[in-house]
Amino acid sequence: MNFFKSQDEARHNTGRLVVLFSLAVISLIVMTNLLVMFVFGYIKLEQTGSINTELWIREIDWQVFLVIGAAVTITIALGSLYKILALAGGGARVAEMLDAELVVNGNNDFRRQRLLNVVEEMAIASGTPVPPVYLLDEDGINAFAAGYKPGDAVIGVTRGAIEKLGREQLQGVIAHEFSHILNGDMKLNIRLIGLLHGILLIGLIGYYILRSTSHSRRSKNSGGVAVLGLGLVVIGYAGTFFGNLIKAAVSRQREFLADASAVQFTRNTDGIAGALKRIGGDTTGSIIENPSGAQISHALFSQGMKTWLSSLYATHPPLEKRIYNIQPGWNGEFDYSLPTEADLATDESTPAQKPFQQQQTATMAAIAAAMTSGTIIDQIGQPTPSHLAYARKLIDDLPPEFSTAVSDPFAARAVIYFLVLDKDQAAQSEQLQHLKSAADTGVYEETMKLVQAGHELKKEYRLPIVDMALATLHQLSANQYRLFKQNLNTLIEIDSKISLPEWSIRKIVFHHLDPVFIKKPGTTPQNLVLKQTQDAWTILLSILVYSGKQQGISDKDVFNKAIEQLGMENISPLVKSDIKLEDLNSSLDKLARLKPLEKPRLLKACAICITADRRITSNEVEIYRAISAILDCPVPPLII
Repeated sequence: MNFFKSQDEARHNTGRLVVLFSLAVISLIVMTNLLVMFVFGYIKLEQTGSINTELWIREIDWQVFLVIGAAVTITIALGSLYKILALAGGGARVAEMLDAELVVNGNNDFRRQRLLNVVEEMAIASGTPVPPVYLLDEDGINAFAAGYKPGDAVIGVTRGAIEKLGREQLQGVIAHEFSHILNGDMKLNIRLIGLLHGILLIGLIGYYILRSTSHSRRSKNSGGVAVLGLGLVVIGYAGTFFGNLIKAAVSRQREFLADASAVQFTRNTDGIAGALKRIGGDTTGSIIENPSGAQISHALFSQGMKTWLSSLYATHPPLEKRIYNIQPGWNGEFDYSLPTEADLATDESTPAQKPFQQQQTATMAAIAAAMTSGTIIDQIGQPTPSHLAYARKLIDDLPPEFSTAVSDPFAARAVIYFLVLDKDQAAQSEQLQHLKSAADTGVYEETMKLVQAGHELKKEYRLPIVDMALATLHQLSANQYRLFKQNLNTLIEIDSKISLPEWSIRKIVFHHLDPVFIKKPGTTPQNLVLKQTQDAWTILLSILVYSGKQQGISDKDVFNKAIEQLGMENISPLVKSDIKLEDLNSSLDKLARLKPLEKPRLLKACAICITADRRITSNEVEIYRAISAILDCPVPPLII
């Protein structure tokens, strides 16, 4: 799978969705007009004999037609806008719609803890923020990923999935859902929920018209109004039919791609294929009973609704076809057994992960060579079993104070504060004094616990720890987040200078959490090309050139090599004294709007800026990963 190509295909599928939606709206406009014309006498059926009937159509009043068309369009648009605004908070709103429970920690339940472990491993391995995990009280085996971007994504899993699947099967399901996060499918899915809600409103209006006429039958016009209400209900069902066709058209092929990605991520066909076989052999299968499940059926891991036209508009390919796609030699038998308590309780490495025990993290020289050659770009959105094993080892190696802190809302804030504490004792003392007076109750004490533990964290652990804390920070209230943001800014600025590592941490945290707490419908379109963003990438590349000491090559030559990668020339780097890190914020926000297929060249140019002298530091590696994350191009841990 190619990350950038998949992102681009998802963007084009959004256009396809709009076309299909527009055709459905036009069909509903025509049907509603025909209904109104029939009710109010523009269309009549007249009997010309004992058997024959004749359809008589009075001259169509096009003004009435346009008014009705406008009314239908406005109704659908308002219904869709309402739902889109309701889901503006991202994946968490979808989980709440399904009455799902946020899983904060295992609470001595090994099933829940195993689920959290698997999600954490997959997130760290892929370089994305760890998404909040929700549990649906459903007996069926199913899951979903929802959100607009990785920063506001959530993973939802049913109780049946954690009770009936072994670890490698659950890992296959989670890998499938992470594919949807990485490939841009979530944004498409959540938009589909919003758009189709508007279509359903027509049937709802008809239902209320019918109810109102049942209370006013004495009116001479009640019969015609009742027919109108009944007709709108029928049209509403037609809208549902169109909606299901759109879901099927958009989502089926993406499910095959997500299955293939899950196998690629884990190198283990038994995981996801085993989960599908377990669904086929289970009495409940993957069915979701929650009434709101129909709205998100296209985003589920497996078919969540029973439909009488399943072959026509099923949102997922048949189980058998998916399994044969993964394991061509499958014998056709589903799995009717259930895992034992011992199978569920074990949390040992899967066979695909064990080879990492003999591997070593890449040297800085190997990383520099890989970044220059573009190998790192090829890894974006493509975690491997080695990345999964590295993530698991990182989690196991974390000091207990940190592994506990990242799952608690108070302590998670303390973790972020700890990461930006100054090494200079005087500055650090001033930072801690500020927290003591300004932070929420208990946060200062949690920060001091980490300080007093005296751990010197490896630099490569900093971004994964931030990613782990982000899931917990979603639980803050709007006021708590506002104060947290103010305090983080103050801590960084106390020494009157901002380093690139400090900027990276702050930018990543705000980039992923601002959309969660600052409500904005939808997302900014990705439609810019490199030529339209010259001012932004000139600032970015200039800062990267000046951020390190180049050996044996001038800053100007490094910059020229970078813009050559972009296909540009005759552009000079900015004067060092004229640029500030603050300029980088607006530049990256603009560059995040690049079309997906434009981003690989930019990331290669960034890599050239920090590897032109064939040397690289761990700080530069993490800065590169931070920039990639802000561009929504997550780079896995650098294992060559």
